Amino acid sequence: MPKPSIESRLGRLWAHEKASYGLRVLIALGVAMGGCWYGGQLAALPAIFLGIIASAIAETDDNWLGRTKSVLLSLLCFALSSAAVVWLFPHPWAFVAGLALSTFALTLLGALGERYASIAQATVALAIYTMIGLDQHHAIGGHPADAWRGSVLLLLGAAWYGLLSIVWSALFANRPVRERLARLFEVLGEYLRRKADLFEPVRGEDLHARRLALAEQNAQVVAALNAAKAAILSRFGRSGRPGVQSGLYFRLYYLAQDFHERASSSHYPYDALTEAFFHSDVLYRCRRLLALQGAACIALGQALRLRQPFVYADSSRQATDDLRQSLDFLHARADPAQARLLGSLELLASNLQGIERRLSESSLSDTPLDGIDTRLRDSSPHTLREMGQRLLAQLTPGSVLFRHGVRMAVALLAGYAVMKLMHAHNGFWILLTTAFVCRPNYGATRLRLVQRIAGTLVGLGATWALMQLFTGVEMQLLLALLAALLFFVTRTDRYLLATAAITVMALLCFNLLGDGFVLLWPRLVDTLVGCLIAALASFLILPDWQGRRLHQVIANVMASGSRYLREVLGQYAQGQRDDLNYRIARRDMHNADAALSVALSNMLREPGYVRRNLDAGFRFLALSNVLLGYLSALGAHREKLDLDAQTREAGDYLQRALGGIADHLARRQPLPAVDESVEAAMAEALDDYAEDALPKQRLLRTQLALVLRLLPRLRAAAQEVVLQPGAVAQATTTPAPAGQ
Repeated sequence: MPKPSIESRLGRLWAHEKASYGLRVLIALGVAMGGCWYGGQLAALPAIFLGIIASAIAETDDNWLGRTKSVLLSLLCFALSSAAVVWLFPHPWAFVAGLALSTFALTLLGALGERYASIAQATVALAIYTMIGLDQHHAIGGHPADAWRGSVLLLLGAAWYGLLSIVWSALFANRPVRERLARLFEVLGEYLRRKADLFEPVRGEDLHARRLALAEQNAQVVAALNAAKAAILSRFGRSGRPGVQSGLYFRLYYLAQDFHERASSSHYPYDALTEAFFHSDVLYRCRRLLALQGAACIALGQALRLRQPFVYADSSRQATDDLRQSLDFLHARADPAQARLLGSLELLASNLQGIERRLSESSLSDTPLDGIDTRLRDSSPHTLREMGQRLLAQLTPGSVLFRHGVRMAVALLAGYAVMKLMHAHNGFWILLTTAFVCRPNYGATRLRLVQRIAGTLVGLGATWALMQLFTGVEMQLLLALLAALLFFVTRTDRYLLATAAITVMALLCFNLLGDGFVLLWPRLVDTLVGCLIAALASFLILPDWQGRRLHQVIANVMASGSRYLREVLGQYAQGQRDDLNYRIARRDMHNADAALSVALSNMLREPGYVRRNLDAGFRFLALSNVLLGYLSALGAHREKLDLDAQTREAGDYLQRALGGIADHLARRQPLPAVDESVEAAMAEALDDYAEDALPKQRLLRTQLALVLRLLPRLRAAAQEVVLQPGAVAQATTTPAPAGQ
């Protein structure tokens, strides 16, 4: 096999999703270093580097015009915060008050969207960078005018990176869209592979564990869908009128949505299919086809990333033909015990054939989208009134941002007090550590804390070794540049490595101002103290335990399921149309299911006494994933049908039942007992359809019957979340009130 050429390797490297970001940062830092070296101003390099870092932290994906607005807003916030620090630094009480109020206010800005949250985080970081510079300035007995010089250098570095970011977004306008779509198809392909594992007809397998793994992967798909939508919105606006150039991106985004709905579908309980077709190869055929389609989605994502043609493999077509032959063989046998389930398998095969057909038709050419509703929901505020309403809504202790803002303000005040009591040299690193480690919930803070400490230890060891091996200024500058690049490439997904890299960069840069070896122990002590303060703040100050709000997260799942079912049934009554309202309802259901998965992951890191309902939460997650599968199957096959009275009655009942569960969960009230025999009778009536009924009518009645049979298990899991262990049995035996 021939080795790839250098051009091919460089092309793959450039196509990496972090290559553009890394190269942009490398250029910014390299130019700054070269300018300082050429001008003989190496002492200014640490402040300029920190300004570049703050500006890069504030950066979010946008077009060149939106990026320009963000950069100007960032620079304004940076200038105000840096000037306030310089003015108030000599006055401790005023400084403390300003620190607390500004931290709280900046945290609340996260309510306005990702852009403002990033700017707020970067502003807090730059303010602390200013404090670090002032601390260094006083330690070496500098002139008072030098305090403003350090602030100007920070802003100069931030402005330089902001300018480069604007130019970059203009030159490579659509690259982020392609990267996010490529990432979307890659995680979607992995989702299809995990879904294929459910079709393995092996008795005794832990389907519950596989469903949980599938739910976790589904959360990644939902996040990738949201990221792709945000990138498309930022480039092409809310009008939803794509032209030839942008038609490809809209088409691929809707293609991914269609695949996700089809892949999420469940046409019948997998254990029942395994039992009925254990001696047949049909489930293996389904599994193989779905796995091949997952591999094809990954290949499509890689083709997008590399800007290469996508070729659908012939093996998938052969797998589709093999599945068709297996089904034909089962039909020829005409086993009465398999007749009903064979109909579900036919619909499953039709679903898989739909994915196969769309994949085989996929091409990466730019095409317009005519006659399709291409509007996308934009939930970001766009007027001052909308922004004001968002901010006012956060001024309540029930708001996660309000609680985090109070927690951050108190934590930074505590860090400042400890620093003064310890008379710590370079003690403002305590505040910097606290600001980066303290997260909105305890689980995330605990994880970040461990990574921060471990990364600092690795970074200190690496810095000590590097300063021993390379004593020349030039080599240390080059190592600082590479460490800064490594920080930016890894800061979102490998925080331990990112912490080690930024530790190396900071110490090598400050080594230009003095003896870097004397900073090793202060850095370690300050990191430990800052992490301890962050942990105590998350544990003691308005802690946002996931277990105490789990009922609200689950209530959102049930409410979203009710709305999704309403929109799906509306499509059967009025005809298929992939309009905005339907897509919003479908996305809300997936977002709610993903939010539940994230909440449970955070609960795993919380103390045991606040997560006593964790097992019930995971049981509900598996059940909600099953519910999502049943509803997605309805959505994947929707078309206009004449709905009979039984179907309409069952649909209305399920909407009310799901909505009722959501209402009681939201108020944290015990669920009223229900006569489950009524629901069972309704499900039996739906299963009793005429033999000459249309396949889609059979599907609709079967899926509604499956949801009806799932309701008791959903109620039981929801009841466990609301009530204390031991109170569940008593609540479930309470007589049902009239009208239930």
